[in-house]
Amino acid sequence: MIRRRILGLALIAATLGLAACGDGGETAASGGTPKELNFAITPAEGQQSMQPLWQPLLDDMSRQIGVKVKPYFISNYTSMIEAMRFNQAQVGWFSALPALEATRRADGEVIGRVVDASGEGSYQSVLIVRKGSGVTLEDVLKCDRTLALGIGDAKSTTGTLAPKAYLFTPNNIDPAKCFKAVRAANHQSNFMAVANGLTDVATNNTIGLQFYERDNPELFQRIEIIWRSPPIPESSILVRKDLDPAVKEKIRQFFLTYGTGTDEVAEKQRKVLEGLKYGGFRPADNSYLDPIREMEAAEALADARRSGDAGRIRKAQAEFDKVRADAAQKRAREPAV
Repeated sequence: MIRRRILGLALIAATLGLAACGDGGETAASGGTPKELNFAITPAEGQQSMQPLWQPLLDDMSRQIGVKVKPYFISNYTSMIEAMRFNQAQVGWFSALPALEATRRADGEVIGRVVDASGEGSYQSVLIVRKGSGVTLEDVLKCDRTLALGIGDAKSTTGTLAPKAYLFTPNNIDPAKCFKAVRAANHQSNFMAVANGLTDVATNNTIGLQFYERDNPELFQRIEIIWRSPPIPESSILVRKDLDPAVKEKIRQFFLTYGTGTDEVAEKQRKVLEGLKYGGFRPADNSYLDPIREMEAAEALADARRSGDAGRIRKAQAEFDKVRADAAQKRAREPAV
């Protein structure tokens, strides 16, 4: 009896020990102040070039909030969402569509948004071609299977959703049927493919092009833009909802005040932001992603209409109308500027 009890206690102790060693064991999994936080980043321009730009900001964040913050680089948007869902990352820099997915199924919560150096909170999806190739937007819209297209990750806002919602779908273009080849890759790979003449046309965005102009000026001179989307919400900062409220508020205040002072520290912070091509951060909540919800609903409705399924069309139309109405109500409640 005693031996059985000792074995039972030993088993419980071993189980608890394994749980403590798992992903998130040093973070906020058990509530209270975490010992460290993982900050998720998907380096669309490559980890090697992005880590030196992000590390100073994360070091500053560690000092200000009193918790060690480590970069957690992830290769694609789906894995980034899953990392937050399973508490492998507690904070992160998300572009708009992955941010929306994270709020839906990864316990994510928007606490701030990015603005560029001019104070703008939006950017654009673009189509790029090799300069001198003669490829025009009209050629892309011909749908004659003569061009190869480089498109983004399935969860990429500017690499996939925006081009489909604003260009391909309104022109009745199904990329799989209209191009001789469609290759999915990150923005940097698509940029390189176009600049080197390996792909005829590719999606990208105006923020990424700023990095290429700075880091690869020779290659940048080889490309040109043939299409720009309407403005798209810039990236946002997300945290897990179950993060200790006190730590969450410290994180919020860190971003909202970063680079805003007049002393030497603030000047150094602005240099860090300059490297990231940012002007700073502004308050935001989940409603910041409403334009993405509208784009997503519009694309789902277009897909339903193409299917010809009456029931699917009714359902998609109802969802589209609801999303538009909800967004309109929120905008009506916003104070006049």
